[in-house]
Amino acid sequence: MTPPPSPSASTLPVRRLGTAGPEVSALGLGCMGMSALYGPADRDESIATIHAALDAGITLLDTGDFYGMGHNELLIGEALRTAPAAARERALTSVKFGALRAVEGDFLGYDGRPAAVKNFAAYSLQRLGLDHIDVYRIARVDPAVPIEETVGAISELVDAGHVRYIGLSEAGADTVRRAAATAPISDLQIEYSLISRGIEREILPTLRELGIGVTAYGVLSRGLISGHWTADRGTAADDFRSRSPRFSGENLKHNLGLVETLREIANDHGVSVAQLAIAWVLARGEDIVPLVGARTRERLGEALGAPAVTLDADDLAAIERAVPADAARGERYDAAQMAMLDSEK
Repeated sequence: MTPPPSPSASTLPVRRLGTAGPEVSALGLGCMGMSALYGPADRDESIATIHAALDAGITLLDTGDFYGMGHNELLIGEALRTAPAAARERALTSVKFGALRAVEGDFLGYDGRPAAVKNFAAYSLQRLGLDHIDVYRIARVDPAVPIEETVGAISELVDAGHVRYIGLSEAGADTVRRAAATAPISDLQIEYSLISRGIEREILPTLRELGIGVTAYGVLSRGLISGHWTADRGTAADDFRSRSPRFSGENLKHNLGLVETLREIANDHGVSVAQLAIAWVLARGEDIVPLVGARTRERLGEALGAPAVTLDADDLAAIERAVPADAARGERYDAAQMAMLDSEK
């Protein structure tokens, strides 16, 4: 294992999102936690973190129009407006749409109807202050609308110049095939980490057969396997981890035990647990781009070292022994959210 040097734009490699997608930095920045679901966030630090990411060579910024009910898109729009022109021009936006929210924040389902797709896009472009979205995808497959209709509507946005590439999110293998038969698909965004490896059974082979890339979110399992989470850490009432099965009771105790086995490997090689976990995802294939959900420049700086961590066969075998597939306890979402995942059906 080779430990990372200090990160810089010149050392951050690039990858392509499938055969039909754009070239992007090997790490993307997931911006959700800057607006929602992880408790309070600092606006100034969030913008500074986005600027630092762009300066370090990260080009892919991932968001959803329902993160903070539009707040995250407005935040990214402000960060892009105030970034140096060269960094702003390199930035690519990946936007998820379709989630329906109540005033109180409850999720009410998803809407993938063609008219809704175009409506969501219009509002996103306004909030972001952009004339196009680089990758556009429905956040969860709408079971009431054929995926062909949803993807077809995005394809029309591509033809009109409002969207550059079509993505998917949390779609199962059959849905991916149907979508790809409708229009070129750049990538599937889906959870993938040392303790979330369900895509390896059927979804990942299907993506590789079709030439579709992966943007992997949850690579640190929402901080659980970052090496920074502790059993006595509290969570805010609006932090969804307070209701997450993997962060609850005996599940949490067991899962943090897995992290300690990773820490031993990380310490032996002079890297952090987070860097090791991100590097493992990077090592799964050149067609995979991890999204790091850093909310501060400190956490971003740590994550930026991961692409330079080289894992050889012995390293990978040691990591697999420490955290075997399906070693974690608890589902990755609560029952209601799991029911909305086409990828789990």
